[in-house]
Amino acid sequence: MVDTRFHSSSGPISLGVVLSTLGRKVDVDERRAAALVISGAEELSLAEPDHLALAAQAEYRTALAETGAGAVIVHPKFLADVPAGTVPIVDERPHELFVDLLERLYPLGTRGIASGLFEPGGPAPFIEEGVRIGANVVIGPGVEIGRNTIIGPNTVIGRGVTIGRNAVIASNVSIECAYLGNNVVLHAGARIGSEGFGWLGQGRSNRKIPQLGRVIVQDGVEIGANSTVDRGALGDTVIGEGTKIDNLVQIGHNSRIGRYCLIAGTCGIGGGTIIGDNVLVGGGAGTAGHLRIGNGSILSARCLVTKDVPAGARVGGYPAQDLKAWQREIAMLRRLNKRGRE
Repeated sequence: MVDTRFHSSSGPISLGVVLSTLGRKVDVDERRAAALVISGAEELSLAEPDHLALAAQAEYRTALAETGAGAVIVHPKFLADVPAGTVPIVDERPHELFVDLLERLYPLGTRGIASGLFEPGGPAPFIEEGVRIGANVVIGPGVEIGRNTIIGPNTVIGRGVTIGRNAVIASNVSIECAYLGNNVVLHAGARIGSEGFGWLGQGRSNRKIPQLGRVIVQDGVEIGANSTVDRGALGDTVIGEGTKIDNLVQIGHNSRIGRYCLIAGTCGIGGGTIIGDNVLVGGGAGTAGHLRIGNGSILSARCLVTKDVPAGARVGGYPAQDLKAWQREIAMLRRLNKRGRE
């Protein structure tokens, strides 16, 4: 969700006023737009009557029909799915229009996250007893740190971040737009809550999609040295309770990692991937984005997952498939290669 602890909105403001700043004609009922006051943007499933949302692809249709958003930017193909109480803003390029409006609703963007460390007069940090803070640590306004947590030297904790009790945050860590639970361990150089990798006009304009979500790190999570967990675009990136992540791992925006998973070093989890509970990911494995990895599955080292993996499956290879089938194929290729040399 778009959390005002981290992202300052220019709202509440009339939708009609915001649309008038675009400098181009927009397909919308102007009377309804003028009457609607919005406070910000949100995902379809979480949006309320003062929120703007986006429905650009077929996968959004169910959520669109059930949304409580006050207004939604929608592709013409899905106009019939817009609820009667929601103002449709119809556009052939809905993503571009959505970014236009996000830039007006959250004008500070990345600059706001950085400047939040230096805002005068912001709320004072709340630090419980027993917290130990190393040299050269920077703590932004409104930060909350729980009892007996350790913060290592040269760490930077951005505005509004919360860290639970008995956590260990090593040296040279950066945390922004994040909520961390109890007994969390972040090793040296970890980066939590950095911007997700979202762009429009790939290879042409490379226009940034504002990254306005959060990172939720649940109790007992451990994240290795120099690993990164990107915040969501609108929703959350979530690391489930008890999960352990090795060094040099990249977790893309809006990914959701289940409970008690083990992810070995140098893995890359594509944005929007949903990983179930008790999943094992071997070193150097990678997933494409927007996949579902079922509970208890095993991704072998160096495999590349390009499609959903069912619960309990063991996959390997490039692209990944059933592990035994892949091993048989490799054995067959070796036999054929040996015969060719004879």
